[in-house]
Amino acid sequence: MATGDGKDRGRDPLEELRARKARARLGGGPERIERQHKAGKLTARERLEVLLDEGSFRELDMLVTHRITDFPLEKIPGDGVVTGYGTIHGRKVYVFSQDFTVFGGSLSKAHAEKICKIMDLALKTGVPVIGLNDSGGARIQEGVVSLGGYADIFLRNVLASGVIPQISAIMGPCAGGAVYSPAITDFIFMVRGTSYMYVTGPAVVKAVTQENVTHDELGGAEVHAERSGVAHFIAEDDVSCLELIRELMTYIPQNNRSEPPIVPTDDPPDRRDERLRAIIPDDPAKPYDVHEVIKRIVDEGRFLEVHEHYARNIVVGFARLGGRSVGIVANQPDVLAGVLDIDASLKAARFVRFCDCFNIPIVTFVDVPGFLPGTDQEWRGIIKHGAKLLYAYAEATVPKVTVILRKAYGGAYDVMSSKHLRGDLNYAWPSAEIAVMGPEGAVEIIYRKELAQADDPEALKQKFIQEYRAKFANPYVAAEMGYVDDVIDPVDTRPLLIEALEMLSSKRDRNPWKKHGNIPL
Repeated sequence: MATGDGKDRGRDPLEELRARKARARLGGGPERIERQHKAGKLTARERLEVLLDEGSFRELDMLVTHRITDFPLEKIPGDGVVTGYGTIHGRKVYVFSQDFTVFGGSLSKAHAEKICKIMDLALKTGVPVIGLNDSGGARIQEGVVSLGGYADIFLRNVLASGVIPQISAIMGPCAGGAVYSPAITDFIFMVRGTSYMYVTGPAVVKAVTQENVTHDELGGAEVHAERSGVAHFIAEDDVSCLELIRELMTYIPQNNRSEPPIVPTDDPPDRRDERLRAIIPDDPAKPYDVHEVIKRIVDEGRFLEVHEHYARNIVVGFARLGGRSVGIVANQPDVLAGVLDIDASLKAARFVRFCDCFNIPIVTFVDVPGFLPGTDQEWRGIIKHGAKLLYAYAEATVPKVTVILRKAYGGAYDVMSSKHLRGDLNYAWPSAEIAVMGPEGAVEIIYRKELAQADDPEALKQKFIQEYRAKFANPYVAAEMGYVDDVIDPVDTRPLLIEALEMLSSKRDRNPWKKHGNIPL
C-alpha cells in the first residue's frame, strides 16, 4: 500500500509491474491455453510471434481492463485482445490479435478502444494494419456499448480504405456484427477447419428456416473461399495462414502515397521462353491453362494467386516483373472457356481497384469469348456487375498493360483493359482474334438470308466462317486502327512487359475532381 509520504511499504514497484504484465501474458490461463491448442489453434501472442519479425513486436495497452460493474466478471489485463506494432520483412505494421482464451475473445468497449487506437495510429503514420480475428462476438454483459465499439471500428475501416492496406485473418469464430469489419478490409484469410464467418449462426438458421447446418457448412473456410467469395485466401493451419500474410506483404506498399517494394531478382529481364509459342492451341475451341502463360513470363515463375478457388474462369494475383510488383488479371480458358460472368466480374473488379488504390501496375492477359449468356445471369444482374469491371479499369490511373492472347470478343473486349479504357500499352499475340463475336455466331447473323436460301446451307456456312475467320480471327485489323500498339512474338512478352513498366513508371494520370464516383453496386 502507498503511504502519504509517497513511499511504497508494500511490493516493489518493478516487481508489481512484472507481475501485472506476466498476468496479461497468461491470458485466460493455462487451462484455456491448452484448450486453444487442442482445437488446433495458436494463442493470440503465439500468432504474433509467427506473423512478425523476431523481436519486433511492441505491445500497447497491455494493462487495459473492462469497466463492467453490473455483472461479476473478472478483470484480466489486456481484456481479450493484444495490440501493438512490429515489422514484417523490416517494414512496420500495426496489429491486433484477439485472445479467445479471455472471455472467448468477446468485444467490450475497452477491447474496441484498443483496436481503434492502433487503427488511428496506422492511419496517421501511413502503415498497414493487420487484424487476427478469433472472437465469440459482442460481450453480452455490456449490451449496446459493445455494439457501439464495433461501429467505431467499422468507421475506421471505411476511413482507412484506399489509404492504408487492411488485412484480416479469421482464425476462429467471427459472427454477427463482427464480420463487417473484415468485410471492409482489403484481404481476408481463413483457416480450414478452425475458422468460420456468418451473420447468423446455425441455431438461428434452424429456428428461422428449419435448415440443419453446421458451422463449417454455413460459414467455413471452404464455403467462403469457393462459393461466396468472401475469403481471398485459405490456409491449412494458423502457421501457414500467417506465413501467407507475410508473403502478401512483400507485394504491397505501406500506403497510397508510397510505391510497392522492389525485390531484386536473378531472373534476366530479357529472358525469352520459346515454349510460349506453343501454349495457344491451333484449335480455337480448345482450352489451355493461363497459369502456364503467367508463370513463364513473371519473375522466377512466382505468382501469388488471390481468390484462387472462387470464380475460377478469371485469375487474379500478384507477381513481379523485373523486380516490380504487378497485379495480374487473366481470363482462364480452362474454366468455362474464360467467359466473364457475375462472379468473375466482381472478383476482378475488386482486385483492379485494390491495385489502383495502392499504385500497383496492372497486367491483363486476355482470352475471353464474351459474357456468359442466360436467364440466370441476366436476372441476377450481369449488366450492372459486368459494368463494375469496366468501371474499375476505366477509373484506374496506374500503369495498365494488356496482352491479348487469343479471343477478345464483343463487349468483353472493351471491358478487359482495352485501349478505349485508357490502356497504356496494348499488345496482341499473332493468335489473337478481335471481333464483335465468334465466327459461327457472326455468320449466322450476317448471312442469315443467304443461308436460308442455300441448297447446302451447312457447306455455305462453313465457307462464310472461313472467310470471316481469315478477316477477323487475327489482330491486324485492330492494329491498323491503333487499338493494338503492337503484334508481338509470344517469346518477347516478358522483356516487352518489363520495358513497358519501366517506361510507365513515371506515369501521371488523374480523374476529374469528384467527392467519389457512383460505381454500379
